[in-house]
Amino acid sequence: MSEEVKIIEKKETPSGAAMLFGFPDVGLVGVIAASHIISELNLTEVAYLDSRLLPPLIVLHEGLPHSPIRIFGNHDILLAVSETAISVDVIYPIMHALINWGRSKNVKIMISMSGIPVQDRRDIEKLKVFAAGSSPETLKMVQDKGIEILKEGYMVGPQAIMMQYCARTGVPAVTLLAQCFFNYPDPEAAAEILKELANITGIKVDVSKLLKKGEEIRLRARDVMRRTQRELSKMKKTQEYDIPLYVS
Repeated sequence: MSEEVKIIEKKETPSGAAMLFGFPDVGLVGVIAASHIISELNLTEVAYLDSRLLPPLIVLHEGLPHSPIRIFGNHDILLAVSETAISVDVIYPIMHALINWGRSKNVKIMISMSGIPVQDRRDIEKLKVFAAGSSPETLKMVQDKGIEILKEGYMVGPQAIMMQYCARTGVPAVTLLAQCFFNYPDPEAAAEILKELANITGIKVDVSKLLKKGEEIRLRARDVMRRTQRELSKMKKTQEYDIPLYVS
């Protein structure tokens, strides 16, 4: 693990769990899903990330300081979540450190929760969830669960680094991508992600409160969405709309 990024453990962490990632991205899908998992399953903080690469920033909860990037867990789940947009300049060492830490805990699979923006989002009643896998075996497992595969396209941001690094190091990894708004918090998309997460892992999370509090979540998430947009533009996130050209 890089000396410039450290994972500080606060509690004993399980071995062989599923490791999830919820980071600020389009529609804040991953962050909203992660926050709901923590609340519904009453997960506790087991570790946090410490690095001088991050801005001099703490998050206050109940008057106490916390790292903006923390790991929550129980005996089944390790969930890495960031409460601030991660700068494109430091995203590689941070993601690599988190993945290496997960590997040291012998996680059985890594799953990134994110979104894929669609221009006609307001007109879509039933949102689709797509998946990409780090290996042919992982992809087959996802297909056997009935999840549609994102066969062609670009992936940008934390989930792109996770997929690339996990493929290189042999860690089974999946990215779940729900159709969502690009720059508007999307709780409905997060709910669809959680349904497919249960399909893959067997970990079920009630999404009724998430859907009921949709407007409240959108209002609370506006500032995070604004900061996230600035980082997304630096990552060329809009390129995910494009179709890659393959030359044979």
